[in-house]
Amino acid sequence: MRTSGARSHNHGGIAYTMFFTGPEIASALAELGVTHVIWIPDSALGPWESTLEGTPAFRLVRICREGEAWPLAAGLYLGGASPVVIMQVTGLFESGDALRNALFDLRLPLFGIIGARNWLARDADDSARRFTLPVIRAWGIPHVLIAAEADKPKLAEHYRRCRRSAQPGLALIGEGGP
Repeated sequence: MRTSGARSHNHGGIAYTMFFTGPEIASALAELGVTHVIWIPDSALGPWESTLEGTPAFRLVRICREGEAWPLAAGLYLGGASPVVIMQVTGLFESGDALRNALFDLRLPLFGIIGARNWLARDADDSARRFTLPVIRAWGIPHVLIAAEADKPKLAEHYRRCRRSAQPGLALIGEGGP
């Protein structure tokens, strides 16, 4: 399924649909005052990397495992920075214990941009797609879903709302495959 205004790219012979280009996401993050992007790319988000790396407004910090993202973001936040975590939803699942500790035990208002795997592929038999919203709702994390071109402003709106209320938040970016 290709949504109007969305862009596709191929990786390993698979077409992925994304709503933000690298320059668009980098510009949005810079305008929001993000200082660090904690990053572990997936096949759909990967094309953003060179733009994120070359954006002087923030520092791109690559991690090896998703569970490293939330403690790193927590330390940066406690040190006065404004980090954002970017990963795919399967990585969010993998990092759940670290996320729980940072967001709920330490009560830190961290923000993540999460690639919602196969969200745009309505017929995909993908357990990650099936569990995305139930898991995020069970954690009680305020979130928005960007699943159409018209939803793009939700990213900045939700980020600002979370900052104003000092609460954590997630922006789920619909991804699509065959």
